[in-house]
Amino acid sequence: MSFVTSRLKSFWSDKRQQVVLFSSTAIALYGYDQGMMSLINTNQDYLSTMGISEKDPLVGVIVSVYYLGCAAGAVFFSWFADKYGRKPGIFACLAMASLGNLIMFIAGLGFSRGALIVMFLGRIVMGLGVGGVDSVIPVYSSELSEDEARGKAMAQEFQSNIFGLNMAFALNLVVTICLGKQNQWAWRVPIIVMQLYPVSLFAFIGRLPESPRWFVSNDKKDEAKDALEYIYGEEEGEKKFDELVESHDKEADETVTYKDMFTPSNPQFHPTMITVMGQVNQALTGYGAVSVYGPQIFQLLGMGVRNSEYLTQGNYVSYFFLMTFAWLLIDAVGRRKLLLGGSLVLTVCFFLLTLFGGLAMHAEDLHIPQLPPAIAGFVALYVATGAFGIGWLATVWLIPTEIFPTTARAQGTAISVVIWGLANFAVTLMTPIMFNNLKYWIFLVFGFTNAFAGVWTYLYTLESGGRSFEENQQFFEEAKEVGSWRVGRVKKGEYKRMPYPSEDGERAPLLSRVHDQLP
Repeated sequence: MSFVTSRLKSFWSDKRQQVVLFSSTAIALYGYDQGMMSLINTNQDYLSTMGISEKDPLVGVIVSVYYLGCAAGAVFFSWFADKYGRKPGIFACLAMASLGNLIMFIAGLGFSRGALIVMFLGRIVMGLGVGGVDSVIPVYSSELSEDEARGKAMAQEFQSNIFGLNMAFALNLVVTICLGKQNQWAWRVPIIVMQLYPVSLFAFIGRLPESPRWFVSNDKKDEAKDALEYIYGEEEGEKKFDELVESHDKEADETVTYKDMFTPSNPQFHPTMITVMGQVNQALTGYGAVSVYGPQIFQLLGMGVRNSEYLTQGNYVSYFFLMTFAWLLIDAVGRRKLLLGGSLVLTVCFFLLTLFGGLAMHAEDLHIPQLPPAIAGFVALYVATGAFGIGWLATVWLIPTEIFPTTARAQGTAISVVIWGLANFAVTLMTPIMFNNLKYWIFLVFGFTNAFAGVWTYLYTLESGGRSFEENQQFFEEAKEVGSWRVGRVKKGEYKRMPYPSEDGERAPLLSRVHDQLP
């Protein structure tokens, strides 16, 4: 009991722990929506209320238009948070997401004409809010985390994203079993329960500190100093304040626009392209489709509707627990190794899924039992889901918060969300069409796209972990000097590895330290 009490006291006084919990709960909004729509898409009352059939392309459009809202929300709310502060920005994002959720809930409630239009509006408005959350929260969290702990904080936040996905799908499954697919409350209840997230966050946001980096960048140094002392204590806060002011003064004359970030001659073009390709490659892993259309994926392996729903829930539960390895490893082995390891496992698993899916669907023609290849497919999909969570879920959101200077960090994170939104819009829009036309061959497509993502990452994505924001800027300066974006050609490949503290306090790559100790 005393241990629990001490932990609660520690949490109540540690503002960084509170920021992680708050950020985690906010990021869970994104996961909740994915889990929520998985079974809503197959609810007969929902489909009839919207005036569409289960195989109608509009099913995918309703899902995917949310991502367009996310893209627009990321740009607007990153600007809003830059101008008015991270906390006001987060509050506005949550309010927008809450409004969109309410609009979705009332779509077709007591009326039928125009229900589809109302649902579209709700999806877009909710997307605006969630896109804002996904752009502002990573910046806010990273600005309040230590250099050595940014990855852990982000991975923990995205583990909560998977908690949200589990919560939504489990609730959806329970009400579907209890009420049936013909009942409107089987799809309306999971929608309105999402309000728990913004309401609880509204109640807690007042306890959180504003970002000291935002205060300094807006010439509010007294407020920045107070915020740092509030977070770290007086002595450590003063030290952090001096470091922050020094860093800001070096960047004070730099102004970066979105146009600059897409101009090849601008220094921010290189980190922008790494950010863009990180999100494109994450979409190419196919896990936007797996999250939203989980039951349909298992049906491709020969399972019935209800068994597919149970297996999907099991996959999501496994996903949540395996994400623990992400925050244990991300600051220990680095972002690059997780990304590359994830790509390798995902590629192999999707190729195996093509084989097992083909055997399961043609078992009768091949005169073999269907269950063994189906079980092998389930295992491959569970492993692939874990590999995505550990390797790809948090890392591509974390890297943009680490490689841009303060003057471009919000824009960089917003671009990350915009590309994520556009890429997932395309994937979730095309997935139902590919289901209907390619069947299990969709796994082969994802096998090749995962292989591409791994190769691109190996060649061009730097290791940004364990380094300060300022140290990561040096990679891009060195890359410009050598005239190459290949990580292996910049500073003899130093940025392919994490730096670790050596005995004299300086940081050096771990492999170098091991080599020095060999006889």
